[in-house]
Amino acid sequence: MATINYIIQGDAKPSKIFIRFKDGRNIDLKAKTNYSINPENWSKAKGQPKNLKEASLKRLNEDLNNLKTNLLNHFNKLVATESIDIKWLKNFLNPKQEKSETAVPEKLIPYIDYYLLHKKSSLRLNSYKKINVFKHLLERFEKTENKTIEIKNVNADLKLRFEKYCIAQGYAPNTIARAIKFIKTICYHARDNGLATHFQLNSIKFKFEKVDKIFLTKEEIEKIINTTYEYDYLNNARDWLVISCETGQRISDFMLLTKEKIRLQDGVQLIEFTQIKTEKIMSIPLSGKVKKILKARGGEFPRKITDQRYNDYIKEVCEIAGINQPTKGSKFSRETKRKTNGTFPKFELVTSHIGRRSFATNNYGIIPTSLLINVTGHATEAMFLEYIGKTVTEKAIQLAEYFK
Repeated sequence: MATINYIIQGDAKPSKIFIRFKDGRNIDLKAKTNYSINPENWSKAKGQPKNLKEASLKRLNEDLNNLKTNLLNHFNKLVATESIDIKWLKNFLNPKQEKSETAVPEKLIPYIDYYLLHKKSSLRLNSYKKINVFKHLLERFEKTENKTIEIKNVNADLKLRFEKYCIAQGYAPNTIARAIKFIKTICYHARDNGLATHFQLNSIKFKFEKVDKIFLTKEEIEKIINTTYEYDYLNNARDWLVISCETGQRISDFMLLTKEKIRLQDGVQLIEFTQIKTEKIMSIPLSGKVKKILKARGGEFPRKITDQRYNDYIKEVCEIAGINQPTKGSKFSRETKRKTNGTFPKFELVTSHIGRRSFATNNYGIIPTSLLINVTGHATEAMFLEYIGKTVTEKAIQLAEYFK
């Protein structure tokens, strides 16, 4: 029976990890993998990284286990038809790429196109656009490097230079963190396709700063509802804003709502649709406020408008309603194409996402969290709490109210 073990040789920091493949008495092969580790982090007895609680070492161990599984499957499939020798093992570890349009790129930016090609069927349009934004950022950064960035050279030093460039260009800390996270994702994908990556890849860190969660309070929503607007386009945007605060949906979903999606079940009016992002089938009861809007409009939802116009109009709606208290946050500048942190009148921070967060925040602790998650579509309660800015401590304090 074939057995596979990992070993390191020498005391170099880092040291390459070798794979040893044995099958019976006749086959005993050893070859260098694309992975490296510092010797102090390696258990010779177990043939694996020591501290698996550390994220980078845990990831490395998972990669090594996957490599072992793939090699065994490859061996079992071809043992009867191919010669199992050192050349066979090395070809498995580093497959030779034919010079063709389908060859796996070894440089970072060309590999992004390769990644998009292979993810085409599963990526949403917005995700595709975001990836291209990061790609163009990397293209600009690469020009300052005066050389192309190879995947195998993505290391801690490159990360520091990239951070320095982004800070100089005025990018927000969380935008930089998302870009670094994306770069690591690309490199992991490349490694899974047999390309060599730097031994520091797993340990490259990025940190997201805590941002203020902007939402409309119940009192502010009432002010918006009770404000008289001179122009029809503002009334139209106001009604959409209220609907978003009452349904907790993204603009890609609530802007597609129509009266045809409403049905009556046991005397309850439900709006049913499939979320664009998650493809989750939703069934949400219409609130009193939404029913009032539909009644005033003869049963019809407001007119559809573009995302950009909606974002502009609801700022006007909130400004006229007096939603102008100084609020910490960040706002996007169309001139600089960047977000600016600071304290602004609250209406300037209002975007299409505020309805979804307002629904989640205003109903937290009133409606059971499991039901709220079902409406918002969050995968876990932890993600939901992060979304509304609630910490574990705040949740414990809220729970304490039930023990009084």
